[in-house]
Amino acid sequence: MKKIGVYTSGGDAPGMNAAIRAVVRTAITSGIEIIGIIEGYTGMMSGEMEPLQLSSVANCLQRGGTILKTGRAPDFVKPEIRAQAAAKVKEAGIEGLVAIGGDGSFRGAHALWEEHRIPVVGVPGTIDNDIFGTDSTIGYDTAVNTALDALDRIRDTAASHNRLFIVEVMGRDSGFIAVDVGVAGGAEEVFIPENLVSIDRAIQHIQRGLARGKTSSILVAAEGQSPGRAYDLADQIRRKSGFEAKVCVLGHIQRGGSPTARDRILASKLGFAAVRALQAGQTDVMVGEVGGKLVTVPLLDCITKKKHVPNDLIELAQLLSH
Repeated sequence: MKKIGVYTSGGDAPGMNAAIRAVVRTAITSGIEIIGIIEGYTGMMSGEMEPLQLSSVANCLQRGGTILKTGRAPDFVKPEIRAQAAAKVKEAGIEGLVAIGGDGSFRGAHALWEEHRIPVVGVPGTIDNDIFGTDSTIGYDTAVNTALDALDRIRDTAASHNRLFIVEVMGRDSGFIAVDVGVAGGAEEVFIPENLVSIDRAIQHIQRGLARGKTSSILVAAEGQSPGRAYDLADQIRRKSGFEAKVCVLGHIQRGGSPTARDRILASKLGFAAVRALQAGQTDVMVGEVGGKLVTVPLLDCITKKKHVPNDLIELAQLLSH
């Protein structure tokens, strides 16, 4: 290949810039021209693209967000819109694409190959860690550490005021962040989509803690289908037990900030692997890491198979909450 494109799509994730940097530097040092597509599929549809040089990615490794910008493009589900985007890619002379994003981004990438035969390799970039075929996604480690730092601070206040707090973390369809934060932060209960917990059980845990002398409690909840789920939980707990729960919704604070070393390294490895995969003639695949080794997984598997929170981690969270 002589020219490839790279773009970020969907929600931003800390470490995306490290992945872009790896793609750009691997391509250029391999004699490949690299084009940045601005704002994901939106920029692809409008033809907003710019050549990238080694200097284009200087001093971006430690920055959160994405220098290529990102966004969601609901119109991309329409075949005629995808055809328009594919035409722009081909007009630019781009022979292959590196798509950095999550489930929705990979659906678009898979369609570009299936319908227009544009070679594409995906790089998993999402804080939710819900992509099948890789142990971890870019941004996940940073999001967990950001949420854990917030929970530790909230616990200080909870202990000082003898209060019950519910901390809501991101995770629309996935409880990975909530479980990790719950285990690492010593939460009394964790509410996640994969393991539905009754309000009665949560109340029992709180009461058990009070009986042995605890004066404060922390519950962690994944946001679910819409942010603010923690307020519903707090209301149900109040009506059933009389306990007043303070709610802290962390929201988009988990997306921003400087990526951790782990996310920078993962992103660098996957960005490098994506370019090498295109050079080797691979397409319609995602590069991931499983057991410390780089792997390629069909994009169709990534978008049709579900990645589950390990049962042993859920059991650990429940055991340690006693």
